[in-house]
Amino acid sequence: MIVVDSSFEAKGALQWALSHTVQSQDLLILLHVAKPSNKLGTSEESIKGRASRAYELVNSLKNMCQLKRPEVDTTEIAVVEGKEKGPLIVDEAKKQGVALLVLGQKKRSMTWRLIMMWASNRVTAGGVVEYCIQNANCMAIAVRRKSKKHGGYLITTKRHKDFWLLA
Repeated sequence: MIVVDSSFEAKGALQWALSHTVQSQDLLILLHVAKPSNKLGTSEESIKGRASRAYELVNSLKNMCQLKRPEVDTTEIAVVEGKEKGPLIVDEAKKQGVALLVLGQKKRSMTWRLIMMWASNRVTAGGVVEYCIQNANCMAIAVRRKSKKHGGYLITTKRHKDFWLLA
């Protein structure tokens, strides 16, 4: 299962998974977590528009998968709504019985990291990606491009943080 959205990091994680982990007999599931619709004051057209944009995004990524790896038979699409992305992703991975969960990871600014270090005594630091890595029943991998200049990927799992994979 690959968690996707419109971010550069999610697309990079999808490309990494297609080139490094997906095999021809695998079932590939693309998961997109959408923000819940605000029931107060949101028009039905607006809700339908957001849902259709989410499905368009996931369908375009599905087409990219089929172009890059046509031998992978099935790509399933799941779009779920919810406020807490981490628990939703972990629950969906459990429901689908996935063996591998791949997430895109952003490089955080030094200010953000310092704030999280300071706040880590009171709240869980790390965000959605860290939550998924620590709580998923399957192998969870966070992927981030090292840099455009030097290439390679930084991989984070339960046991390794920012492992540089030059491939």
